[in-house]
Amino acid sequence: MDFSIKTIDAKTGVSSIKSGCIAVGVFENKKLSDTARELDRKGAITAAMKSGDISGKPGSTLLLRDVDGISAERVLLVGMGSDDAVTEKNFLTAAQAVAKVFASLGTNDALIALPVDKMKDRDTAWAVRATVIALRDADYRFDALKSKKEPQQAGVRKVAIAASAADTAALKTVVAQSVALANGMDLTKDLGNLPGNVCTPTYLADTAKKLAKEFKLGVEVLDRKQLEALKMGSFLSVTRGTDEPPKFIVLKHMGGKAKDAPVVLVGKGITFDTGGISLKPGASMDEMKYDMCGAASVLGTFRAIAEMDLKLNVIGVIPSCENMPSGRATKPGDIVTSMSGQTIEILNTDAEGRLILCDALTYVERFKPAAVIDIATLTGACITALGHHNTGLFTRHDDAHDELADDLLAAGKATGDTAWRMPIEDAYQEQLKSNFADMANIGGPPGGSITAACFLERYTRKYTWAHLDIAGTAWKSGAAKGATGRPVPLLTAYLLDKAQATNGRKSA
Repeated sequence: MDFSIKTIDAKTGVSSIKSGCIAVGVFENKKLSDTARELDRKGAITAAMKSGDISGKPGSTLLLRDVDGISAERVLLVGMGSDDAVTEKNFLTAAQAVAKVFASLGTNDALIALPVDKMKDRDTAWAVRATVIALRDADYRFDALKSKKEPQQAGVRKVAIAASAADTAALKTVVAQSVALANGMDLTKDLGNLPGNVCTPTYLADTAKKLAKEFKLGVEVLDRKQLEALKMGSFLSVTRGTDEPPKFIVLKHMGGKAKDAPVVLVGKGITFDTGGISLKPGASMDEMKYDMCGAASVLGTFRAIAEMDLKLNVIGVIPSCENMPSGRATKPGDIVTSMSGQTIEILNTDAEGRLILCDALTYVERFKPAAVIDIATLTGACITALGHHNTGLFTRHDDAHDELADDLLAAGKATGDTAWRMPIEDAYQEQLKSNFADMANIGGPPGGSITAACFLERYTRKYTWAHLDIAGTAWKSGAAKGATGRPVPLLTAYLLDKAQATNGRKSA
C-alpha cells in the first residue's frame, strides 16, 4: 500500500480531484464536514443524511457512487461522532472503518479528507500517522506458512491524504516516518507469529544480520563459547535443556555523533518457553512462541529507525534461547552465578526471562549508555494488574528515572501504545531473599510483576534504566490471535523525541 500527501488548492478544493474514492466526514447531528459540504453540490450527501442512511456515529459508513458535480467516482461518508470536537477514539474508529471499506473497493486509488481540523487535543500530524497505521494494520496478513494462501482482495492500494499547502512539506515527512513505523511493526508481528520451530535464536540472529546488511547497521552475534567466556552463567542456565544453540545479538544504529552516549534497547528473546522443569500447563502453551516479542520489538524498532535514518546512537541487545525440559535442564533449587558475580537460587525455571535479561543488563554497562530500556513478555502478573491495554513501566524513583518514565509515558500516549507506571521500591526486594544465594529468582505471587522488575533492577545500578513488561500487550489470544507489533510505536516515538532533543540542544 502506497501513501502520499495530496495538496488541496484552497480555491478549487477537492471537488475537481479525480479519484476512485474520496473519504469525507459527517457528524451525528446530520452536519457535514467542510469537505463533505463542498462535495454536496447537488444535495446528494444531505439527502443521505436526512434519510437516515448514515447516522454519523463513529465508524458508520455509506458509499455513494456517481455524485453529481464532482470528479471522484465514489464518495465514502464516514461517521465522526460529535461535531463539537472529534476525539482521539472517534478518529481512530473512523480511520479503521475507512480501512475496512477500502479493502474491498473496486478501485486502486483513493483520497482521505477527514476533518482533522475538528480534532480534540491532537494535531494533523497525529491524524496522518494514525491513518497510515490503521490502514496498514488492516492490510496486514500472515499466511506465509499456509499451502493455500488467503485470496488477496484487490481494494485500494494507493492512498492520498488531503493537506493544505502550508502543511504539505511537514506531512510528507510524517507519512514517510509512519510508513517506516508500519514496516517495523510488520516485522515485529511476523517474527512473533512465526512458530518456534521456525523462529529459533538462529533465525533471530539471521534477521538481525539481514537488517544490518540492508541498512548498513553494525551487528555482532555471540555464541555459546563466547557467552561462557563472559561468564553469563544465568543466561546459560536457561538454555541447558535445549538442542537449539543460544544467540546473543548486538545490533548498532550509530546515527548520532561518535561521542554521544547511546540509548540501549534490550529485548527478551525466548523463542519458545515450555517453563523448563517447572513445566507450564498444556492449554495455550502454543502462545509461548510469543515469548520473544521483546526481541521482536527491538528488531522492529531498528527496522523503523534505520529506514528513518534517525540521527541518534541506538544499540539493541537480544539474549535469545529456548527454555526446554530435558535431562540437562536446570532444576528448581539450582544456584547459578550471573555475569555480575551475583548468585541466584532458581526456585522456578519458568521465571527464566529475568535470568537471561540480567546478564544482558550487565553486558550493556560497556556501552556507557545514556539510558537502557528492557522489553520483555515477563510476567502473567502484569496481565492481571493491567489487562491488555497498558504495558507495565517500571523504573527507580529519582529525578533521572522520573524523567525517563515521563518520556516513555508521553511517547506511549502520543502513539496510542500506552504504558502505566508501576511501583518499584525496596520493600518489594525483601521478597527475593534466599537462604542459600544472593537472591531468589521469584518473590512469590504477591506483586509478581513488581518483584520481577526488582530482580532486574539489581543489575542496572550503573545507568539510567526502565523495564517494559509487555506480557499483556504484545499479542492477542482467541479468534484474533496474533502479534500486535507493540511496543514498537512507543519505542520509536521515544527515540524520535530523544533525537530531536539531542540535536536541538547541539544546534542551539
